[in-house]
Amino acid sequence: MKQKLIILSLLFISFSLICFAQTADKPYLVVLSMDGFRWDYPDSFPTPILKQISIEGVRAKSMVPSFPTFTFPNHYTLATGLYPDHHGLVHNDFYDPSLDLTYKIWDRATVENGNFYGGEPIWMTAEKQNMTSASFYWVGSEASGIHPKYWKAYDKNVTFEQRIDTVIHWLSLPEKTRPHLIMFYFDQPDHIGHSKGPFSPETRSMVMHLDSLLGKFMNKIRQLSIAAKINFIITSDHGMGYVTDSKKISLDNYINMKWCSHINGSNPVYFIDPKPEYTDTIIHKLAHVPHLKVWRKNEVPQRLHFGKNKRIGELILMADSAYSLSDKAHTIEGGAHGYDNQNSDMYAIFYAIGPAFKVGFKAPSFDNVNVYSLMAFILKLKPAVTDGNIEKVRWMLK
Repeated sequence: MKQKLIILSLLFISFSLICFAQTADKPYLVVLSMDGFRWDYPDSFPTPILKQISIEGVRAKSMVPSFPTFTFPNHYTLATGLYPDHHGLVHNDFYDPSLDLTYKIWDRATVENGNFYGGEPIWMTAEKQNMTSASFYWVGSEASGIHPKYWKAYDKNVTFEQRIDTVIHWLSLPEKTRPHLIMFYFDQPDHIGHSKGPFSPETRSMVMHLDSLLGKFMNKIRQLSIAAKINFIITSDHGMGYVTDSKKISLDNYINMKWCSHINGSNPVYFIDPKPEYTDTIIHKLAHVPHLKVWRKNEVPQRLHFGKNKRIGELILMADSAYSLSDKAHTIEGGAHGYDNQNSDMYAIFYAIGPAFKVGFKAPSFDNVNVYSLMAFILKLKPAVTDGNIEKVRWMLK
């Protein structure tokens, strides 16, 4: 009996060591998104840390967001590798007829409702394959049914420094509880870009501050025992363009809102579900409005990969670049995004450094649907089916 117990104990220890070795061999990946960080900010403002990362790692010329170029659709595209039309977050504000609910990014009930989120975010891919993951405010990670092991409910009062400290804490946990995938989020320079414009002195100061925070984070990373195994991606969801009140389109100057069953959206993209008897009237009224595009749902240009999801209104309205669109008259000044993703003002940054990435490599622009495939490849995970392709980004890897 005693001999059997000894053998069982040895087998258990051996199994534990094998499991530990398999886990310890897996890479680490940390992903930071800085909301609204334009692709060309580092060329316009002093960003010595990003410059050093480009020397020691990879910098893409730009990363092209998906349409519409809003925060929630693109963060969830980065997480799933799916176009918004396919993962279901088709805007920051939309109506779902099957749920009879309107999703709004400030509404905790809808943000946390897992029924709004399609696809498989990368943290779920990891968890399904026995890899621990963590998220600090990444879009979708708060939704019921798709949480990573570690996650936080959004609180804008938590400072960027506190978020950094939490990520370092997660990376300092014992191996068996330590996440190998961590995604975290800063809401700047988006806010300052909206209020002051993309190339204002205030935005310049914020970009420089964010760059200094990157330096502090990198220094903390270097002090970890696993520093040599950590891959770090710095990216964003979209860029930012200037808007002024002199280039404003107010829908209520052209149509009666009572003609619509639903109107959802925000500058510069709106969805309209017309009451049937007013469909032609609305199209006629809006078709000749300068600097405004109006598409029926089935007429959206194929390059936008948009228009088939049931959550998209029957009519899709988009203002031209530098023009603003509103459902009612109010003053608009500063910055905006959401425009056609071929508008270079909407392009985002992409930097990466770590053992998986080449050194001093200047990568060409690429579409953000490929980031999920890149993350899965680095983490040695079997990916879900996506709209991306690892071959579109594999050239940045060693």
